[in-house]
Order: sequence, then C-alpha cells, then structure tokens
Amino acid sequence: MELVVDAGIGGGDRLDRYLAARLPDLSRARLQKLIEQGQVRVNGVPCTSKKAEVQGGDRLTVSIPPSEPMTLQAEAIPLNILFEDAHLIIVNKPVGLVVHPAPGHTTGTLVNALLAHCPDLAGIGGVQRPGIVHRLDKDTSGALAIAKTDQAHQRLQAQFKTKTARRTYLAVVYGAPKADAGTVDAPIGRHPVDRKKMAIVPEDRGGRRAVTHWQVVERLGNYTLMQFDLETGRTHQIRVHSAHLGHPVVGDPVYSGGKSVGVNLPGQALHAWKLRLYHPISEKEIEAIAPPPDSFATLLRVLRQRFV
Repeated sequence: MELVVDAGIGGGDRLDRYLAARLPDLSRARLQKLIEQGQVRVNGVPCTSKKAEVQGGDRLTVSIPPSEPMTLQAEAIPLNILFEDAHLIIVNKPVGLVVHPAPGHTTGTLVNALLAHCPDLAGIGGVQRPGIVHRLDKDTSGALAIAKTDQAHQRLQAQFKTKTARRTYLAVVYGAPKADAGTVDAPIGRHPVDRKKMAIVPEDRGGRRAVTHWQVVERLGNYTLMQFDLETGRTHQIRVHSAHLGHPVVGDPVYSGGKSVGVNLPGQALHAWKLRLYHPISEKEIEAIAPPPDSFATLLRVLRQRFV
C-alpha cells in the first residue's frame, strides 16, 4: 500500500500514529510490528522507528508479508456453527471446551478446532490464527464470535468496547429473588486472598466497573431461571454478581459453596444464549441464538417436575 502525506493533515505526526489513522483496518500494534520488521518505507528507505516524524509530501509504502503459520496443532474437533462466512464465525461452545490454549491446555481447545475448520485463515496480527473477540469460561456454554481476518477482528473488538455488541445469558440460580428484575453495578477485581477467584473489589483497590442487568424468567421453588444482560464483560462477571445477590449459579464450583441440586452437571448452569452484533463488513445486524445444552434442559425439567 502506498500513501502520500498531506502536509495539512499529517505533517509532523508520528509514523505509527499517521498510519493507524489512514489504515483503520490494521491495528496500531500490527503497524508497529510491521515498522519494526522493516516493512514500512519512507521515500523508498526502510524506517524501523515508530516515532519517526512524517512530513508533507513523504511517500509511505507499507508491505504486508504472508501470514506466518501458527505453531499450534489443528484438531478435528466437532463445532456447532451458528453463523459463518469469509469474515466471521459464531459457534455454540460446549461445556468443558477451553477457548484459548494456555499452560495445561495446549491441545483440545476451540482455537485448535478452528485451525482445522478454517485452514485458509487470512491471519490476525500476521499469524494464521482465529481472532478471539470475547471469551467464555471453560464450563460455560453458548454463543461465541471469532474473527477470521484482521479487519473483522478490529471492527468486532470495537463493537464490544462500545457495547454495540450485546450478550444475553440464561442461568439457573439458587434461591428466589424478591424482585422480578434489577441491576448489579459493582466493580470486579482479583480476590485479595484467593488469586484464582474474582470478587467485588472497590475501584480504588483495582476493581473495574461491572454492570449486569437481570430479570426472572421462571420461578422454580427454591431455584430460579434468570436472564442476564451484560453491559460490561469482566472475568466471571455473572458468576460473581449472582453470588453477590445471594443467588449463586447452580453448579458453580467456585462461587456457589458446593451446594448440590441432585442433577449431574458438567459445569455451572450458565449459558450464553443470545449474541447480537453487526457484521464487520456488511454492517447488517446478526442475532445468533444458541440452544442450551442437554444438561441445562435436563436440570430445568427436573426442577419443574419437583416444584411446579
């Protein structure tokens, strides 16, 4: 790609900042990496300083090399696909599937499955990998969007940041809330003692603002089917906020205190039911609805038989 710097607009600006403004489909971090690799030329000369100032009349050339293959192994793991095209894929993630490889989970993840399903990925950040836009806990099922290209990744990330992408969850919780609907506005941060857990933590102590809107869907005696709409997306947000309400999610091994419901659940009874976003290229609205897993349906059936 070739650009000519307009003296009245970009003269005196940093190279990386100018390119990020002119090439919005490439992230600033991606452009900085290209600069470091010598892939950006100023007036025909490679420039490896992201802080270099551009001047009016400068001719900039940006070369994007072929994406590097990912070192992870592609695995033929079945996927429940809710939507797919050349830019985006939305899957219904099952309970027990880890989204991204990490220490202890280098294989058998959603990313490994996507590498096999999408062998012709354009690449994210110069690497042939799927672009994970948001995440679900290992033991939470439901709709999850993944970008196939850098452009789609940037635009989808922006939607989650500006909250134009909306997520609705279903959960079975212990107890019966007195009200039929409400909002929890309580910051979440790392637990001060147990670093593997999250907790309600004041913002002046490192917590980040977290807002969850909830409403009762069905009352089932000492249990309740609830709908949660996320305004923010903090780690374990619904699980922490539900416990904060005094109604932890059934089957949650971390925040529910180990209470038994008499049904064998593979994870917590929390499901990302609906995902609404705008297509990163066409900008048409997409609503993906993920049917709850069999274990969730079985739990509801047992509770209805027991209490209704």
